[in-house]
Amino acid sequence: MYLGWPIPNPGCQVPKDLEPITCLGDEEPTGIPELGPQKIESIWQLTEKLFRAGAHPAIQLCIRHNGRRVLHRGIGHAAGNGPDDPPDGPKTLLTLDTPINLFSAAKAVSAMVIHKLDEENVLRLDDRVCDYIPEFSGGGKHRITLRHVLAHRAGVPNLPPEALDIDILSDSARVMDYLCEAKLASRPGRALAYHAVTGGYIMAEVVKRAAGKDMRALMKEKITDPLGLRWLGCGVAPDQVDAVAKNALTGFPVLPPMSLILRRALGFSLKEVVRLSNTAEFLTSIIPAANVCTTADEMTRFYDCLLRSGEWQGKSVFEPRTVRHATAEQSYWEFDLTLAVPVRYSLGFMLGSPLVGLFGRENVNAFGHIGLLNNFTWADPERGISVAILTTGKALFSPHLIPLVQLINEINQVFAKNFAEPASEVFRQPG
Repeated sequence: MYLGWPIPNPGCQVPKDLEPITCLGDEEPTGIPELGPQKIESIWQLTEKLFRAGAHPAIQLCIRHNGRRVLHRGIGHAAGNGPDDPPDGPKTLLTLDTPINLFSAAKAVSAMVIHKLDEENVLRLDDRVCDYIPEFSGGGKHRITLRHVLAHRAGVPNLPPEALDIDILSDSARVMDYLCEAKLASRPGRALAYHAVTGGYIMAEVVKRAAGKDMRALMKEKITDPLGLRWLGCGVAPDQVDAVAKNALTGFPVLPPMSLILRRALGFSLKEVVRLSNTAEFLTSIIPAANVCTTADEMTRFYDCLLRSGEWQGKSVFEPRTVRHATAEQSYWEFDLTLAVPVRYSLGFMLGSPLVGLFGRENVNAFGHIGLLNNFTWADPERGISVAILTTGKALFSPHLIPLVQLINEINQVFAKNFAEPASEVFRQPG
């Protein structure tokens, strides 16, 4: 049942009583009288409203404010409640430790691996890609730098059609063969065009040759282990595939021109992307721009570390200048030729807006990333919050959009700027 909306691809089943499918984590009080339990509950009520829209079989939400985990909850099923699942079939309840695929929100994590290696002088962002991958230099690609790739200005935003096969995508060496032969779509540095998956493969090969380890090992060494995380990583081990929450295609059918934009960006239709994302081949591969699996709690730890100038529990994970460099604006509302909309970017992150943007209203210093239109992860230094909204429903157009926007706006309204601790040196404004 999709609450009565007659759409060809219905959503998940939504029971009247949500308590049996809700999981609660440890939460701390904010310590601010104006941010009492009723304020936190207002956010969760909108999360339940989003779930009741039927677009998401599962939702995890975690919010940290001034370092305190003030909301940590989940709702729904990790498997068995998609529109293609039998109504009376077996279902697996979501837990707060169930990993969810970030899709493109993975780019923020992968980018920080690159920035960490730059910090350690293993590589430099202004090095050329061909300095590490000589065979990549043909067709004018010798001008592409690592900075171009992180800024979505490398000029190779799309994989060639012949590479769009799961057997190829799971083999990074074969993908790089295609990218080495690819022709430039634009002069490096000139045009802004979202590199949905190509940038991840290029960076993964660069770090492998520069550091002698693959992106999965480096992410674990530089980020996952220092932050004390369990899941966060490029894909999962073969024996952990079944632990990852299953994605489901929901919502209204995606029609032109949006379907064309998605296919240009991803190389596949939304239906094909969702199908591939649940395969063992995809989940066990190293696809840094698209298959990092983690939990909402782990993502807020990652972002909270960045809010604290790269420090976590007394340990320096990143130097403050590394965080500052990674989150500094590179593109200001420039028209993105892939996404066909204006976007603000840093070197690895999408940025907030002084008006209305991806992470709500009036958060020009916010930085984060969205994943396949339904995962939202970000940090806002002016509000002192790190947020992760992870979902398994992949709907573009459906009634879920209204409560989703309401939820994001409510988070920004509840955690007003005057409730944040003084900004770290990384984000403190001059003067």
